[in-house]
Amino acid sequence: MDRKLALLQDAYQKGRIDLAMSLAESIKNTLSFERTLQAQHNPNPSPIESASLVRVRDLPGPWARWAQAWKHCYPLQLRETKGIPRTREPVIVNLVIAENHMIDPWREIRVARIRPETGAVESIPCQILSHFQSDSQHHCRLVFQATSAAFSTVDHLVFFDNPNAERPEYHSDLTSRGKGDALQIDNHYFTANLSSQMGQLERLISKRQHGLELFAGGKGHGEPPSIDWAHDYVDEGHFQKLRIKNWARSPNFEVIRGPVCLQVRRWGFPHSPVHPLFTPSRMHIDQTYTFYSNLPYFFKEGTMEAIVDLKIAAMRDDEWVFSGYAFDETLWIDRNGTVHEGKVTSGHENDLWGVGFFHRTSRDAFIALWLEHDAKGFPEIQHGGAPTLQYEGHGQLWSRYPANEASLKQGTVFRQRNAYLMTEYPETGGKEALERLREQLLHPLELSSAREQAREEARAVGSLARPGETAAAGGLKDRIWQALRSVQDEQLYQVDANIVDMGYVYDVRVSAGVVTVVVTMPHPGRPVFQFLETQGGGRVSEGIRERLRKLEGVSNVVVQSSNVPAWSIHRMTDRGRSELGFPSH
Repeated sequence: MDRKLALLQDAYQKGRIDLAMSLAESIKNTLSFERTLQAQHNPNPSPIESASLVRVRDLPGPWARWAQAWKHCYPLQLRETKGIPRTREPVIVNLVIAENHMIDPWREIRVARIRPETGAVESIPCQILSHFQSDSQHHCRLVFQATSAAFSTVDHLVFFDNPNAERPEYHSDLTSRGKGDALQIDNHYFTANLSSQMGQLERLISKRQHGLELFAGGKGHGEPPSIDWAHDYVDEGHFQKLRIKNWARSPNFEVIRGPVCLQVRRWGFPHSPVHPLFTPSRMHIDQTYTFYSNLPYFFKEGTMEAIVDLKIAAMRDDEWVFSGYAFDETLWIDRNGTVHEGKVTSGHENDLWGVGFFHRTSRDAFIALWLEHDAKGFPEIQHGGAPTLQYEGHGQLWSRYPANEASLKQGTVFRQRNAYLMTEYPETGGKEALERLREQLLHPLELSSAREQAREEARAVGSLARPGETAAAGGLKDRIWQALRSVQDEQLYQVDANIVDMGYVYDVRVSAGVVTVVVTMPHPGRPVFQFLETQGGGRVSEGIRERLRKLEGVSNVVVQSSNVPAWSIHRMTDRGRSELGFPSH
């Protein structure tokens, strides 16, 4: 970084702007790589680690036999303390697993639920949100969905340590199409379309009854209209408004896809109406959407951070606009969580913790639950944003301004976490259901680790392992992985860049002699994975198919590609890192 910054400064001082632009892009690439390493210095808080480790063979007999292909697990307990039944509530767990107990979390980790009423163990979908290796340990962020009765405790087991494991395949209603952050996202309740320009939520289509479609039409202010208009601010003297919706493309973004949830995070500085004539670096904005399987709501989290002292005329951190006049009534939620229908009453205008619209006949609704809204370094944060059924030139909207005509000190951060519900708002019981959901989201299931005790009522049916994941498949699997170590990325000329140590191999599946190998390429500039499938003409004459078809017990080879998760240095083995001159984990 120091060398590149010096080159950039030299190029700029000499007036070589094109070279400086190239160097700036190179600096961004270096930062992108260093960002993947940063997690090594910031371990996940409150992890579940070796203190609660249990050997699978020590579990109650039926469970141990059911999961015998795995060697270790972490028992978890989820406690419901608010008297609210939970259905598919998201649970995020931070795990620390010794390097000698796992090779690849995406292949090996499984979550099982213990049915409280029968003691039966059953596999449930789970998803890895993030992973890095440090100090001979795997650090994983795991998500699954839990169901619990009121005031109950539900036990779960997180299994790992099975080198023969294959990537699980879960049935899920959560699907997505598109590239980058320009996605169409579907679940049982709605379809969400993110802008093809800058990834902002553009429209929502309900899957209830007649399929209400929420959209924003018209000319906007020159940018594509969308229903989510935040975040933005107006600078001192009302000179101009700077918006993330003005991005021609997201300056930085990441997408996490899976069967349990889909996250789209975008961050950068908002753009001026006449960008790049004005390109201030004053207010850094970070926004994340999270959609879950089988839930009628999604989340948005965001921060607005002043990186220099600045004065603003106004700023918005939550604004939604709907054309078409789909609603004929408003609602709002006070600080105590009570739902009120109609206009915001006097004295509550700046103390709102939820707003929304509904239709008195169809009962269609779109409601925001403002779960967290605070500021570091700015005590006068505003909690306004009353909804209106008619705003001339726009439609139906609410708009929250956390600060107006304010001086912000460097380091001031405005933070929010919101849930948005698109579903039925019943005339009878609708208020109570909404209040209950808000209480649930504010008080999630309590997670703790516990050493699993023997249970007389333990039950199990079938097996956690598929045929290719058992010890019986281990001999062939070992030979396959060894053969794959002879397949090279021949574009690295002077090192042993075999695709196993380089972390290019995401999965190996075996079924009735057919081997399926899932591989990746290290970055989008090299999308042709067939380069590894069948090689020739270079230093290496055989690729994956040729190598594996020579093995006894292999009748056919199928090679597929995947870029989920994106390849990183954390997928490489110590041997691979050493070959490229990087220190071991």
